[in-house]
Amino acid sequence: MSTQVSAAKGLEGVVAANTRLSDVKGDVGQLIYCGYDINELAGKVSFEEVVHLLHHNHLPNRRELTELKARLAAARDLPNGVIKIIKSLPKTTPPMHAIRTAISALGCFDETADDDSMDAAREKAMHLIAQIPVLTAYFIRARQKKELVAPDCNLGEAANFLYMIDSEKPSAEKESTLDMCYVLHADHGMNASTFSARVTIATLSDMYSAITSAIGTLKGPLHGGANEGVIKMLQEIGSHDKVDA
Repeated sequence: MSTQVSAAKGLEGVVAANTRLSDVKGDVGQLIYCGYDINELAGKVSFEEVVHLLHHNHLPNRRELTELKARLAAARDLPNGVIKIIKSLPKTTPPMHAIRTAISALGCFDETADDDSMDAAREKAMHLIAQIPVLTAYFIRARQKKELVAPDCNLGEAANFLYMIDSEKPSAEKESTLDMCYVLHADHGMNASTFSARVTIATLSDMYSAITSAIGTLKGPLHGGANEGVIKMLQEIGSHDKVDA
């Protein structure tokens, strides 16, 4: 008589890490950031406030928020070499390929890329939070053969991203919608891309390599790439009257 043992899928039931950052309770549809239910945050605080919460374990006061916004705005400029790479990519390049490549390139232009001290890691994290939307907007404009729009340091993260894409300041509704999307996607616990980033950085590799690993993982259709599948599905559906079918 033989006994069959079914293997757990992925890391199901395996403790890979302990974190205070977030918890996803899919069975009850709950997302928690640092003890806050997402319903306490989404539409009520800005993305920048959530960045502060995830990094410092508390929502910022007015001074802390002002300082964080200024810090992020000051970190948006990309090296000219990275901008040239973005411009040189084929117009048919899938966006996730472009983002992955540009993040990797950022590491080539950072003389402190291999500084693995905690202070350096925090600084790089802030720069990446500020720069990834910029390089994404640049790629969108470049593949449309449009002139690139420089960041506006007077705008918040969501508003600046929209401004760089559309070359005009967004409406309050458009800004608040994207800002809420930023808040909802800020952290989702130990998902596949987080895990791959942690594996990479655990080898004492650099921050850019870790985030490049994460973006490569996120790209897959069984992870973040599923969003692209949703868009294609919506395009195939076409109109409201065809949704049920």
